[in-house]
Amino acid sequence: MREPCAIVRDTLAYIGTKVKPGITTRELDRYAEEYIRARGAIPSCLGYCGYPASICASVNEVIVHGIPGERFLHEGDIISIDLCAYKNGFHGDGARTFAVGEISDEKKKLIRVTEECFRKAIENLRAGTPLYDIGAAVQKHAEENGFSVVREYVGHGIGREMHEDPSVPNYGKRGTGVRLRAGTVLCIEPMILAGKRESRVLADGWTAVTADGKPAAHYENTVVIRDDGVEILTL
Repeated sequence: MREPCAIVRDTLAYIGTKVKPGITTRELDRYAEEYIRARGAIPSCLGYCGYPASICASVNEVIVHGIPGERFLHEGDIISIDLCAYKNGFHGDGARTFAVGEISDEKKKLIRVTEECFRKAIENLRAGTPLYDIGAAVQKHAEENGFSVVREYVGHGIGREMHEDPSVPNYGKRGTGVRLRAGTVLCIEPMILAGKRESRVLADGWTAVTADGKPAAHYENTVVIRDDGVEILTL
């Protein structure tokens, strides 16, 4: 799985250099698809359950699953790019939130805390850790910083399928859930909201937005559980 995960990592870094005022989310999608295919991989999202693009491009109040289109990015926006690559019979998955030009201090804090939530989640993660310790760590750090955690969208296992068991919520009670085994591969992906935790889905059936219109951020890596910690495949 290291190879598709490395492609995910590099594609996210490449797309980050393209994020700027005046570009459309459809252009970002085209750049990503071309890059993934040039590396000998297939964009896993394209056609998944009818999804029409190679990336999810979620701007400002969009939490996840924003469909690329003719929306232009503007100075002060933030955009979360979530993408997957398939190669060697396995998938890799990752997400980052990027600033579009200069952004507000609130949005800077939101992006920073969302990445910190991931770091908190893996801090003590190793074989034998209860599954819901991951979400408990994410929720604690997000709420301590005045943010909230969406409930409807979660991380997941990954391997020969893009989404596998177990589900990995970003909330939970420490000490509960199955004990993770060495070799388990998970996508840990804090989705953190600046306002309240409620969300809704737009008429396209995909785009999930915050109910109060406040911004959201997303940070995801594919990780392997080891006896003594984790290996992050998408960094």
